[in-house]
Amino acid sequence: MLTFANAKINLGLHITEKRPDGYHNLETIFYPARVYDTVEITSAGETSCIIRGIDIPGEVTDNICLQAYDLLKNDFDLPALQITLLKNIPVGAGLGGGSADAAFLIKLVNKKFELGLTENTMEDYARQLGADCAFFIRNQPVYAEGRGDQFSAVATDLSSKFLVLVKPPVHVSTADAFGGLRPSPPVNPLKELIQLPVSEWKGNIKNDFEDTIFLKYPEISQIKRDLYHAGATFALMSGSGSSVFAIFEHAVTLPDLEKTNRVFYNI
Repeated sequence: MLTFANAKINLGLHITEKRPDGYHNLETIFYPARVYDTVEITSAGETSCIIRGIDIPGEVTDNICLQAYDLLKNDFDLPALQITLLKNIPVGAGLGGGSADAAFLIKLVNKKFELGLTENTMEDYARQLGADCAFFIRNQPVYAEGRGDQFSAVATDLSSKFLVLVKPPVHVSTADAFGGLRPSPPVNPLKELIQLPVSEWKGNIKNDFEDTIFLKYPEISQIKRDLYHAGATFALMSGSGSSVFAIFEHAVTLPDLEKTNRVFYNI
């Protein structure tokens, strides 16, 4: 049994304050993106995870999908499974690929073994795995706050637009993203800014990580400039980087950007 786990992009991202527990409070809009991993589960003598496609840093035994399975197995009598991931969502790109894989695994196991878990309950499991993991349970645009796991609905719909995603050959670490960042509440809440027409997002909707990341990786900043030069209505780095997405009014091709980057069209 298999499923297709999609990525996400951040339509704006503000880091508002550092929490006593060491995490940060933030506000962002999570929006589903049509870039997919494949997650498959099959019966096995012992539980394991096989990864194909893009390499994932770290040990396979530490994969977040195994962590998700273990959370469910603690509460349910589940058989051993072989989890197979075909990785296509870029890693270290601010696209939430690992979180998506884990959330979709939870949904897949729930369906296959008829556990009867509600979306709320599956979100509770997912929250234990990562701040953005719970988003992928309902997989609909949301305004996220707190650590990024407190959601409220937004009416954002970009289905009439043409979205492009560019992933440079750069991996941005968490240390890179937060180094030099000074949390502060935004002048205008993102929940209000997102209601502006897309044509007014440029200069209003921002990603707080860009200033720090663009200094360390000027090639990411150049991608954003190139996207605007190609006619994008709006462009922004997603999450903590390194990918940059752009919103166009019409379909485009960007062969110059394809020379040194992975480019995904109509995401």
